Amino acid sequence: MSKVKTGIIGLGSMGTAHFNSIGHLNNGVVTAVCDIDPARLTFLRDRKDIQVFTEPERFFAEGDMDAVVVATPHYGHPPLGIKALQSGRHLLVEKPVGVHKKAVEPLLAEAAARPGQTSAIMFNQRTIPAHRKIKQLIDEGELGRITRVNWIISDWFRSQAYYNSGGWRATWAGEGGGVLLNQCPHQLDLMQWFFGMPVRILAMGTIGKYHDIEVEDELTALLEYPDGATGVFVASTGEAPGTNRLEITCDRGKLVFENGVIRFSRNEMLVSKFTAESELRFGVPDCWDVTIPAAGTNVMPHRDVLENFFNVIQHGGKLVAPLAEGIRSLELGNAMLLAALKKREVTLPLDGDEFETMLKELIAGSTYRKKGFDGKLNTDEFGSSF
Repeated sequence: MSKVKTGIIGLGSMGTAHFNSIGHLNNGVVTAVCDIDPARLTFLRDRKDIQVFTEPERFFAEGDMDAVVVATPHYGHPPLGIKALQSGRHLLVEKPVGVHKKAVEPLLAEAAARPGQTSAIMFNQRTIPAHRKIKQLIDEGELGRITRVNWIISDWFRSQAYYNSGGWRATWAGEGGGVLLNQCPHQLDLMQWFFGMPVRILAMGTIGKYHDIEVEDELTALLEYPDGATGVFVASTGEAPGTNRLEITCDRGKLVFENGVIRFSRNEMLVSKFTAESELRFGVPDCWDVTIPAAGTNVMPHRDVLENFFNVIQHGGKLVAPLAEGIRSLELGNAMLLAALKKREVTLPLDGDEFETMLKELIAGSTYRKKGFDGKLNTDEFGSSF
């Protein structure tokens, strides 16, 4: 095939962005779209080359497409992803892969049973040159043993108007979570991509600290890894100006990534070796301050993931982000939220049933009413349609 014929389900902000991105690619083309809100489809009224649907069932049954991009609100990702796979199409899911671990497992099982169909997730931050360089340094052992990680991500500032822009946003029933599920899946993915999965999490979080919402808009988590390394993860949508700073303490020194720059304070001698062998009571290893270049400037990361997805469909190769890896960042976020709301330690692997029970209780006990929207949102509404 010269171009992968692609259908997009969900024409909100991200679905529309993917529509525009595909228009710039040589290996993919949009041939069908679907949204239950006809108003979002009016810009296509003169496009005879694109099928337009308002019913998912007809979209999957009649759409002329080789692949499907799912870009609906979060609860719809697993069931619509399963329908796409069962219809024989390749699949790319917008982040997050779902709202909670247990809901996502059937989708991953369906994808695993269909190795001939390419399944990916939109973790576009993996294409950023600086992120790829940090991954390379870790994987090649340049940092030595990592002992501590701090990541502050408070530059996800959002106004109340942002949360008011959709009835599903920032509600347990409509979105399923706040900063961890909407803004930070990329950083949570990078956390596990860089450092692997922790075994224990403690956390403190606040519901609606800065906004009139019923989900978390600030959270601080403490992580413990299998080898004894520790991590701190801070996320907020209420700080301006915010911070995005990753600090990695390691046997070779310290790496800091902030404002797009990687700085490595590299010790001439490993900390562990100096600690054991130095006769100096108050000495420290000699250190070089190095700025590490990350070749290239990536201003189109979403487009790069789409192009990679189409290339793998056509020619094989390695995906930027396989769908199966999407559950790891989701599990991290679920565990952090569970630890914060239950005010206790959570061990991993996460008990998916326990988190699902907590989420259902939050939905059932919700008395929140969003200004400008009437009625109570529920997961059935979004799971069956979007």
